[in-house]
Amino acid sequence: MKLLKFLLRYFPPGLALEYTQGQDVKTKMIDLLDLSAETDIRALAESIKAAEPVITENVMEQLVETLQKLQAKVCDTNTKRYYKYKTLHTHLLPLTNVAFDKLGKRCLTGSYDRTCKVWDIDNGTELLTLEGHQNAVYTVSFNNTTSDKILTGSFDKTAKVWCSRIGHCLQTMWGHDAQVVVAKFSPNNSKVATGSMDMTSKIFQLATGDEMGTLRGHTAEIVALHFNNDGSQIITGSFDGTVSVWDTRTFGRTSVLIGHRSELSNCVYNFDCSLIASSSMDKTVKVWDTRMNSCLATLREHEDEVLDVTFDNNGKKLATASSDTTARVWDVSTNFQQLALMKGHREEVSKVCFSPSSQHLLTSSSDGTSKLWSVKSGCCIQVLDGHTDDVFSCAFSYDGDTIITASKDNTCMIWR
Repeated sequence: MKLLKFLLRYFPPGLALEYTQGQDVKTKMIDLLDLSAETDIRALAESIKAAEPVITENVMEQLVETLQKLQAKVCDTNTKRYYKYKTLHTHLLPLTNVAFDKLGKRCLTGSYDRTCKVWDIDNGTELLTLEGHQNAVYTVSFNNTTSDKILTGSFDKTAKVWCSRIGHCLQTMWGHDAQVVVAKFSPNNSKVATGSMDMTSKIFQLATGDEMGTLRGHTAEIVALHFNNDGSQIITGSFDGTVSVWDTRTFGRTSVLIGHRSELSNCVYNFDCSLIASSSMDKTVKVWDTRMNSCLATLREHEDEVLDVTFDNNGKKLATASSDTTARVWDVSTNFQQLALMKGHREEVSKVCFSPSSQHLLTSSSDGTSKLWSVKSGCCIQVLDGHTDDVFSCAFSYDGDTIITASKDNTCMIWR
């Protein structure tokens, strides 16, 4: 074996070793989720060297310098101020969803006008309009990390895969009996999974668009869906108040997470897929152990419906958004205690997301604003205002240097 180079993954922190073995070039990923400003980098480098035969003494200084670069990036606690860079006057009818590509250079917008548009973030120009759906385009995403394909799900009961460079429709996935409200690429980009108001999910072959299997068992509409890291499982969240776990090879349901007393609004995995969090209209969030399929904690501090939930990049913190006008951050690594309360919006908080470094929280609200908060103190750092209607979605780019906010006023705003 011979080491070729080190590769960095900033968020969440990790180091990849690219090396040759025989005639093959291979890559091994080393997660460094506990990297902090206090980490002894030389000691960390020695521990990596001890565990990885491909690392020899003559590359140790290069390894230390690489780890120092990673530490400087992920432990940067400087508070950024964002300024309004562009307003995208996007669609004729209200927006439904937005998404960045992996590098934060392009974004997608879906709309009730039956189209998806691709935008250049750097100059705010429209690159493509994807036309072909016969009803609202409700969900949009890139196939990261390559971002050469786009997936859309529509109220016309179909999902479509498009070339992100020229806008050509590559596949149409048929078979649902009601609106498709969630659609995701598998981690290896070989499959597509969809969730529908017809109470089923489906798995399709990406290359052909053929249906591989249907996931049946929910008794109400499916509103959330995620693959685990290796694509062997899917979780779905439903208005029936449950999370179902499915085997993507047999298309069978392996477990049902029961405990909420009302409809779910979202369910998500953490980074290593050891935890699932589910948010509900019953005013609670539940955290589940994926190995035992058991509830580890029920978070009850919200006073109204919980509308969104998300983990930070390391999977150690959880953020929640609620109709009670607040967002909250919770520790999910030890005692499940509330770490911060973000209080200041005048109306419901519909969306919440962590910055890539997990130092800041971004919220969007029906009061027409997004707000940037300190995760450590819970204090509002900046108000991103300018929309004239509800802000229903917000997102960071991969490096955290760009924010996008989407509103019912039919515009997106880019903040740099």
